Amino acid sequence: MNGLEAAAPAAGRAAEQARFRRERRRAALAQLVRTVGTVVIALVFGFVITLFVSDRPVQAYLALLTGPVSSAARVGTWIEDATTLTMLGLSIAVVFRAQQFSLLAEGQLYLGALAAGIIALKVPAPAPLHLAIAVLGAAAAAFAFGLIPGALKAYYGANEIVSTLMLNVVAVRTYDLLLTYWLKPPGAGYTWSDPFPPSAVFTRFLEGSRINTALFVAAALVVLTWFLVYKTPLGYELRMVGANLEFARYGGIDVRRTIMLSMALAGIPAGLAGAHLAMGVHQRLLLNISLGLAFEGIVVALMAGNHPLLVPLAALLYSYLRIGGDIMERTAAVGSDIVRVIQATIILFITAELLVGVSRRRQARRTADAAG
Repeated sequence: MNGLEAAAPAAGRAAEQARFRRERRRAALAQLVRTVGTVVIALVFGFVITLFVSDRPVQAYLALLTGPVSSAARVGTWIEDATTLTMLGLSIAVVFRAQQFSLLAEGQLYLGALAAGIIALKVPAPAPLHLAIAVLGAAAAAFAFGLIPGALKAYYGANEIVSTLMLNVVAVRTYDLLLTYWLKPPGAGYTWSDPFPPSAVFTRFLEGSRINTALFVAAALVVLTWFLVYKTPLGYELRMVGANLEFARYGGIDVRRTIMLSMALAGIPAGLAGAHLAMGVHQRLLLNISLGLAFEGIVVALMAGNHPLLVPLAALLYSYLRIGGDIMERTAAVGSDIVRVIQATIILFITAELLVGVSRRRQARRTADAAG
């Protein structure tokens, strides 16, 4: 084979890879456009509802749309909230990539916060090391917790929705128990721990807000999750298991191991979300530290189409609506229920879009089968 003949297959592979990258970028851009369009439609729908429930609908909606950026403190609240939602959205995106409908992020968040709090309060260490140990402890606790429903699903066929919901209760009650009877200082008026030492907290860097250096941890997680999903053999296995379980098994992928790892790896960003709440936002442990925030991470992941690079944008958008709804409620006497209506509309639109995608894939499969 001469040099020209050897170069031809290499050129073909390069062209195929370039075509694949173009299609992937086009799909991500289309997802972004669809998401923004969905939100715009939902906002219009919400405004129509506001016309019926408020005497000052324009003022109320202006509060919703401009309130989060009307002061530095509100911008800080918005970014702080979006940081947590980004981590939770990444967690959900990873596990959804493997078509595992795990709802364990809430429990993993609580265990991450608990592990970080115990290390911060009970394990003395010098400043840089203390923070690092607490962060790693939060990630490790959530990772290990995710192995339980993963093993139940992979080896015993347990329904992951039921098992993860039940395990969430275990995690939250364990957190409440240890906080109430071990970590709460005697005589404290509230059920919370002592403040964490300065060596074990994320540094706040914007005066008047609780934005902290966990923001950079979230940014790093976005890149690492994207790298895991699209640039590693494990990420390929996750996507193959999610696309077609039987095909993945036929292709030699260890499906059981992949399912277990998908739930465990999803725990790392969820556990770090708990560390962010404990070590950055509140800088102590307290009851109801999440208030179901992890379930809103599902909406963020769906809005992003489970694409890691789009999760921060979806989190910023969703958090903006949350903060704007609170401001609208306080300043324009409109209940935050209107925001819940908008959020529900977004979920419905996106769910409908997913159903369309499933229908198209089934139709394509039937066409391919008919063609032999």
